This record gives sequence, C-alpha cells and structure tokens, in this order.
Amino acid sequence: MKFLDLFAGIGGFRLGMESAGHECVGFCEIDKFARASYKAIHNTENEVEMHDITTVSDEFIRGIRDIDVICGGFPCQAFSIAGKRRGFEDTRGTLFFEIARFASILRPRYLFLENVKGLLNHEGGATFETILGALDGIGYDVEWQVLNSKDYVPQNRERVFIVGHLRGERTRKIFPFEKNDRTLTEVQGQQIFANTLTTRTEAQSTGTYIAERKQYEEKIAIPVLTPDRVEKRQNGRRVKDDGEEMFTLTAQDRHGVAILQKPRGYNEGGLHDISPTLSSHSWHENNLLLIGGVYTNDSQRFNRGVLPGLSRTLKASKSDAGIYDGFKIRKLSPRECWRLQGFPDWAFDRAKGVNSDSQLYKQAGNSVTVPVIADIAKRL
Repeated sequence: MKFLDLFAGIGGFRLGMESAGHECVGFCEIDKFARASYKAIHNTENEVEMHDITTVSDEFIRGIRDIDVICGGFPCQAFSIAGKRRGFEDTRGTLFFEIARFASILRPRYLFLENVKGLLNHEGGATFETILGALDGIGYDVEWQVLNSKDYVPQNRERVFIVGHLRGERTRKIFPFEKNDRTLTEVQGQQIFANTLTTRTEAQSTGTYIAERKQYEEKIAIPVLTPDRVEKRQNGRRVKDDGEEMFTLTAQDRHGVAILQKPRGYNEGGLHDISPTLSSHSWHENNLLLIGGVYTNDSQRFNRGVLPGLSRTLKASKSDAGIYDGFKIRKLSPRECWRLQGFPDWAFDRAKGVNSDSQLYKQAGNSVTVPVIADIAKRL
C-alpha cells in the first residue's frame, strides 16, 4: 500500500512500513535537522515534500491522491507525563487535527498513529475521547493498543498505537496482539546489549570506550539514567538491575551504561555476595560486590565484604564517564541510542554525515521504535 509519512522525524515509521512492503509517496517534517537525516537515509526523489504542516493548503493535499495509509507520530510532549500535560491547550497538541484534516481530504483506508501512553488518561480520558470523536466524525472506526519497545529491543518504552479504519472499507482488524518472540528481554544482562553497544573501534571514534564485540559475553551491562544529571529519575529509578532493559530514551536526556567485566578465570562470575580474589592489575574492571542492591568495587574495602555508609550518589566527571560507588559509567553514544530504536547502522551512518551528535541524540529520543512499527505494518 502507498503511505504518507506525517510528522516524519528521521523516518522510523517509514523504515518499518517499507520493511513490510509498503511504499512511501511523501513526507512532512518541520525540523530542518531531522529532515536532513530523513533525506540522507531515504531516497525521497520525486516524492511530495512538506515542511510546516499548518501551512499546507487543502488544495495542495487534494493534489497528492491515491493514499492508502496516513502514518504519524504526532507530537507527544503535550500529553506526556514528562511534560506539563497541557494537551490541546498546547499548540503541539492541536497538531493532531492536522492529521484529521489530511484524512478528511485524502480518505485513506487506514490511519496509523503513535503517541505516549499518557494520552489515554490525559484529563481523565477527555483528550482521547476528543480524538476518537474527531476521527469518528470524519468516518473512521478506531482501535488502539499500548505496546512496549522492550518486547523488540532492550529499551523500556510504552507507547499507544492507534489504527483508524475508513468506514465501509474491508480493512483488517489489527489489535490486540502479543509479541511472541521475547528473546531480547529474556537473556541475561551480559548479553542484552550485545547488538547495541559500540565496539572498541567505533567507541574510539566517538570518544568513548568499551570492549570489543567478541567479548560481550564476558560483560554485564547495567542501564543508568543521565550520568551528568545526578537528581534525574525515571519512574523513581536511576539505576536498573542486571538483565533489565534500558530506560526510555528521551530527546532531552543522555543515558548511560555501567559495563562490568567478569574477572579473568571468571571466579564464579562477576557479581558476588562476598569478595573473590582480586586481580593485582585490573581490580577495577574485574569484580563487583553486591550489598543491599548496590554494586561496588571500592578497592580499599572490597575484600572485607562490608561497606558501611555506602553512598548511592552518582558523581559526574568532566568526561562521558561518571563514578557510581566505585565503577565507571559512560554515556551511550548516538549510535547506541539509534540502535535502541531499532535503526540499522547504515541509516545512522548516513544521518551522522549531515548532523551533529547533539541532534542525533535528540532525533533518537523523538523517534518511534522501528521494529514495533514493522510488526504492526505487516498486519495492515
């Protein structure tokens, strides 16, 4: 089917839709940096290109024609629990009605939309009821489901996906469904980031460091929120446990990871209730002692097995790495953030050629998770 990509960002919807065999005929994105990444990644030659959706005339929309699906991750800040949740009082919230305007003119068989989970209960459900009413008024029956990216990639990211069916068309019901392949989220922490974290060569080029990919099975990756913002929390948490997925990526935050190296000879693993034998030349990478849910490798007190007055404070440094109770934490690289959204490395490489790291971080946080889109797209 042919689709129109509204609020296109860097093209997460597009990659997912195209992987399911659908064809993009046009896109709309107001941010010039996101648009640069989008056009670097995708072949947009001879496609309809729009920038500020509010300036696109009805006459121009009528000239697009022959659209089967309108896709859109319309701006979510107005509905997110992370923001002020002003909803339709916020101009970003009103951009939903631009989707309704396009749909009322083009009459596609499907609408395929995405937003934050908080959209469902904003203003006690009144905001979502307004959205449903608007779509009903232009002839669309609507279904929706909250899906979590952690069922596809190692990132906790709950989003509501909305599918509108043009009334009278023989469209297929999409929801509910469950993601059956949970391989990524069921593996141990030392493996969960195996296809996400950068290799030694890649890390050196971005000013960060981690062991080579062949050594990932000897590592444990602990997700950490914003190494440079000590008081920042997400759902009350700052550090996760071994085996858990990454915190939800956001456009404004920089996320980190503590890489714990298992000891040479393994010494029964890398996490211990009492201290194992310390290595004289690499104690700081070898073993961590678990006390009260906090990992540490304090060199002076480690082999005593007791750390009275243990501090949970994250101390930011001038580099990308911080110190958390004795072990280093570094920021995720932009490439890693894109991988956590399911983007292939070739797409990141193209975007990196036209944008700064700052923009690449922002773009990853604002994007949809590609494999989730692909899973829904193949059901259309």
